[in-house]
Amino acid sequence: MKTSTILDHIDNGYMALPEFQRGYVWNRDQVRSLFDSLYRRHPVGGLLVWATESRKAAHRGKGLLVAGIVKLLLDGQQRITSLYGVARGKPPRFFDGNAQAFTGLYFHLDSEIFRFYQPIKMKDDPLWIDVTELMKNGQTGHENLVERLAENPDIGTKAVKYSGRISKILGILDIDLHAEEITGEDKTLDVVVDIFNMVNSGGTKLSKGDLALAKICSDWPEARTAMKKELNRWEQDGYHFSLDWFLRSVNTVLTGEAKFLYLHEKTAEEVQSALHRATTHIDTCLNLIAGRLGLDHDQVFFGRFGVPVMARYLDQRNLHHMGPMNEKERDKLLFWFVQAAMWGRFSGSTESYIDKDLEAIADASGSLDKLLEQLRLWHGGLRAEAGHFTGWSLGARFYPVLYMMTRMGEARDWGTGLPLKANLLGKMSRLEVHHIFPKAQLYNHKAGKYSKSEVNALGNFCFLTKATNLKISSQLPEEYFPWIEDSHPGALASQWIPMDPALWKLSNFRDFLEARKALLAEELNRQMEALLHGDVQWLSGTVSTAEESALTVDSTSPADEETALLQLNEWVASHGLPKGITDYDYADPRTGEQKAVFDLAWPTGLQEALSQPVAVLLNEEVATVSLASQAGFRCFTGIDQFQRYIETEILPENNHESFKQAGT
Repeated sequence: MKTSTILDHIDNGYMALPEFQRGYVWNRDQVRSLFDSLYRRHPVGGLLVWATESRKAAHRGKGLLVAGIVKLLLDGQQRITSLYGVARGKPPRFFDGNAQAFTGLYFHLDSEIFRFYQPIKMKDDPLWIDVTELMKNGQTGHENLVERLAENPDIGTKAVKYSGRISKILGILDIDLHAEEITGEDKTLDVVVDIFNMVNSGGTKLSKGDLALAKICSDWPEARTAMKKELNRWEQDGYHFSLDWFLRSVNTVLTGEAKFLYLHEKTAEEVQSALHRATTHIDTCLNLIAGRLGLDHDQVFFGRFGVPVMARYLDQRNLHHMGPMNEKERDKLLFWFVQAAMWGRFSGSTESYIDKDLEAIADASGSLDKLLEQLRLWHGGLRAEAGHFTGWSLGARFYPVLYMMTRMGEARDWGTGLPLKANLLGKMSRLEVHHIFPKAQLYNHKAGKYSKSEVNALGNFCFLTKATNLKISSQLPEEYFPWIEDSHPGALASQWIPMDPALWKLSNFRDFLEARKALLAEELNRQMEALLHGDVQWLSGTVSTAEESALTVDSTSPADEETALLQLNEWVASHGLPKGITDYDYADPRTGEQKAVFDLAWPTGLQEALSQPVAVLLNEEVATVSLASQAGFRCFTGIDQFQRYIETEILPENNHESFKQAGT
C-alpha cells in the first residue's frame, strides 16, 4: 500500500487507530531516523491492520469512520503518525502526544541529511528545505524550488542534481509499505489484542487494563477522556497515576475484584457511576494519606495499589449506609495502608494480593480486623527494627517512611524551630532531603573511606526546609549541631538525632548511623501504636528479619564521582539546558515501586518531551544500566560520551527552540 494512500485513508476515515492503542511517544531523533531511512529506501517495516466493520470499531480520536469495512492500525502507529505529521503539517485525527516531535523537519540538498530547524545554522543556507512545505505543495513546489535554486549564482547547474534529490523526497509518498490484514468474524477484540502483543513483543505490551478500557470505550467512547481528566487533576496536585491504576480502582469499586474479568459485562451507565464513586473515594484517600500521614507528593507516595482496596472499603460503607468513619476506624485503615506499603505487599503478584484483601472486607460488618489479620499472617510481626533503616538512598522502601515520620511526628526545622507539618507556605519552606553528615566531607575523610551506600544511608537523611538546608550547607554536625541546640532546644532530638556529642564527630559516623537507626525504629513503632489507639495486638508476633545488608567500600572513589557529577551538571546548565536530577529515584511507572537510583538523570529529556530520557550512570552494575535502558533512558557510562551527545545532538536543537521562543 502506497504511503500516500495510507495518509488519504486516514483523512477520509477509512483508516484509524483502535481504542486500545496508546498515544504517540516518538521523539525528534526517531522521526529524523525514519525519514532518513525512507529517503534512502531502507526497510522501515510493514504494517499490521485489523479489517473490521466500522460500526463495531472502537477507535481513537474525533471524526466518523466510513460505513462498511475500516482498517484499524495495530502495528506501525508511530511511523505512520510521524509520516502523516510531516507530510500534512498537522497531526492525524487520532493523535495524542506532542506535535513538536515532527514539526519543523528540514533536509539539506547537498549533504542529504535531515535536521529540525536551526535558525542560526539554516537561515542563510538556501540548500536547507522545509520537508513539510515541499510535501504539501507537491510537484508545483518542486518546480518552484528548482527554479529558485537555478537562479542562485552559487548553485547554478547544481540545481539539476538537487532536483533529483527533491524528487526522491517526494517519492517517499509513493513508497509501498507491506500491510498485512487481520480479518474474519472470529477476530474478536481479545484475539486481536493477543495478536498485537505477539507482534509488538519488542515494545510495551498491552495490559489487561488496556483491553478492559477498549471494551468500555466501545460502549462509552468518552471514558478515556473522562479518566484522563481526573488523572490530569491529580497530576496538578503532585500525584502521577497511570490509567491502568485508576481503572483498577474503578474495577474494585464496581466488581469487588482486582482482575478485569467481569468489567466488560457492566453497562456504560454502571461504569460511569463507578468512575464517579472511585474518583470521590480516591480523593478521600489522598486527603487522608496526605493530611494524617503527611505523604503529600508522588515521590513519597508508596504502596499506591493499597488505594483500590481502600476505595472499595469506603464504597462498601456507603452502600451499607454505615456513615463516615470515626477517628479510630480512619487510623486503623491508614495503619493497614502504611504497613502494606512498608513491607511491599503489592510489589509482587499485585492482582492476587488485592483480591485477597478485597475478600477480607467483603462482608457488611465494616470491620478492618480481617484485613489486618491477613496482613500479619502474610508478613509476620509488623513492628520495625533498626535494621530496616539500613537501606540506602531514595530508592529504599523506608525513604517514604522517614518522610512520613517527619510529617506525622513532632519533627522541627533546624533553622526556624517550627514543626515540619504539611502545608508550609513559600518556596523556601518546601521540604528537602538533607545529608546530616555532608557527602563531600564523608568522601574526603582521610581517616576512613566511606562508601556510597554508607553516605546515602537512610540514617544519614533528614528533612529540612530549603532555606535551612542552604544555611547549613556542607558543615559538619559537630560544627552546626551546637548552635541549633542552642537556638532551638529539642529540635535535634525531634529529628531523632543521638544527643551524645561524641557521635557528632566525623570519625564516629558509623556509630552515629547505628544509634540513629535504633531511634528511628523506636519512633516508627510509637507512631504506628498511635494509629492503633492502644490496640497494639496487631504489632505483636515474630518480627520479620530486618533488611540488613553489608555496607561495603566502593571500588572506585565516590568523592571523585560525586565531584565529577556536580561539575557535569554545572556544565550542562552553562549551556542553557536544565540541570539533571542527582540520585534520581526511578520507580516502576505501573506499580510505583522504587527500582533503582540513577546517578544523574533527565527523566523528561534535555528538551522536555522532544528528546528521550537520559541517564548518566558512573561505575554502576550492568543490571542498573539495563534497567534504565529498558525504561527508555538513553544511558551514558562516561562523561565525555555524554558531553559529545550534548554538543552534537542537543545544542543545535536547543538553539532552534530558543530562537522560536524569542519570536525572531
